[in-house]
Amino acid sequence: MGALSPDTPGDDEIRPEPSRARAVFSTEDFRLLRTAVLTHLKSIEDSPDSIKYSNLYHRLGRSG
Repeated sequence: MGALSPDTPGDDEIRPEPSRARAVFSTEDFRLLRTAVLTHLKSIEDSPDSIKYSNLYHRLGRSG
């Protein structure tokens, strides 16, 4: 391994804290998505995929 380059921060150098992650979806977005999933779920209720959409519907309810 070679020496550190001038652009590489050393151990004694202060590094800024990473910025906080911002939410991608608002509470209203979760309500809209949940309504859309429920509408779709009603149209495919006899399909094997309906279980996946039902689980998604409930997860969206906990998130929003």
